[in-house]
Amino acid sequence: MKHLDQFYINGGWVKPSGDAKPHEVINPATEASEGTVYLAGKADVDAAIQAARDAFESFAATPLEERLAMLEKIMGIYQSRLDDMAEAISREMGAPRHGLAAKVQAPMGLGHAKATLGAAREFPFEQKLGRATVRREPAGVCALITPWNWPMNQVMCKVAPAIAAGCTMVLKPSEFAPLSAHVLAEIIDEAGLPKGVFNMIYGDGAEVGPMLSSDPRVDVVSLTGSTRAGASVSKEAADTFKKVSLELGGKSANIILPDADFEKAVKHGVASMMNNTGQSCNAPSRMLVPADKLAEAEAIAAKVCESLKVGDPADKDTVIGPIANERQFKRVQSMIEKGQAEGAKLVCGGTGKPEGLETGFYARPTVFSEVNNQMLIAREEIFGPVLVMLPYKDVDDAVAIANDSDYGLSGYVYGASEEDAAKVAARLRTGMVHLNGAQLDPPAPFGGYKHSGVGREWGVYGLEEFLEVKSVFYSA
Repeated sequence: MKHLDQFYINGGWVKPSGDAKPHEVINPATEASEGTVYLAGKADVDAAIQAARDAFESFAATPLEERLAMLEKIMGIYQSRLDDMAEAISREMGAPRHGLAAKVQAPMGLGHAKATLGAAREFPFEQKLGRATVRREPAGVCALITPWNWPMNQVMCKVAPAIAAGCTMVLKPSEFAPLSAHVLAEIIDEAGLPKGVFNMIYGDGAEVGPMLSSDPRVDVVSLTGSTRAGASVSKEAADTFKKVSLELGGKSANIILPDADFEKAVKHGVASMMNNTGQSCNAPSRMLVPADKLAEAEAIAAKVCESLKVGDPADKDTVIGPIANERQFKRVQSMIEKGQAEGAKLVCGGTGKPEGLETGFYARPTVFSEVNNQMLIAREEIFGPVLVMLPYKDVDDAVAIANDSDYGLSGYVYGASEEDAAKVAARLRTGMVHLNGAQLDPPAPFGGYKHSGVGREWGVYGLEEFLEVKSVFYSA
């Protein structure tokens, strides 16, 4: 890739300042270098913010249809570079190249842009209420801080609505997943977005996050990451009263009701958990099963894990790639060790790498059973291919266990009747619930309760995060 060692600021590729630090991008499947990016220092952050600040007034005044035409142009170029995007995602975070990366990860960016276009064209940017006209106006300069697990999903669900709303931005993608963001910057550069509207710097979140969040020139901070990062951003933003949107962690319960098609429900729950190597904030990581069916669930889960091919992301048959980086691999290993120390029953998997995969950050798909909700592995987000099974006495007990969590991002209910499953869903303290294996839908809001975040992303709800509301009162 050209300019991999540069930032994109004020409509062009620029060399990092003297206080920027080199960071090697490691392919998690091979442990080999994919190149070097630079982690921004204060001068780089200042330059990116100032470029966005200088561009805001002009871009905010651009008519909506012009902004949406720009977004459509970006989408067209993105479509032509889908293969490049899938390749970058696979190399930087290990998603299977021909499966998850090409069929889901890369296309999700386009899905969010399309959902944003639809929402913006129908959105009431101006409406009458009594004697007032209520206007929705661009919120300002936005700092967008994104993670490594679903790179373009999380980048485009922020970038697309920011453009549609008339905001300017500084994107700080994860330093562990900079390749896909680099491709996006090339796409936006080719599309000819006005200078300063989109700026991108790489950086260490712990260092750059506070710089972006505390800067008075920044009006909005939108972060997807850990609860620790969310708390840090909120504190840093407080003194300047920024608008803050947070999509954080999850420990989502998957309640399999007594009357469900049990084998189908368990198979789906295990496969969903292991998707993306378990590195999804909304993963169904706590499977709640009737106590008298726990042994049956264990046997089904073990068979599913045995059938999942773990291996090289470039292999067309691979279902589960490596964990995205060495730091996360070590955390997953330590959490598996913790589960064993806590006395949970190891159904399959365990510590170490799968046989024949000594190079790369590969983990064994792991299932624990006989888990209770006080165990660390039931309370903390592991963010790897690790499922915990908890038995329940009755539906009331299952709901109580599901809600006994600091998190509230997503939930899952599987039953013979979707109507009955929906009644259970209504009792869950979560921002989303999937019934009988239903998939996500980009126009619908994504986000959670409690420690899982503040605000919502996707579609019309994501657009609203980048707008301020103004009432104009008329005398008659």
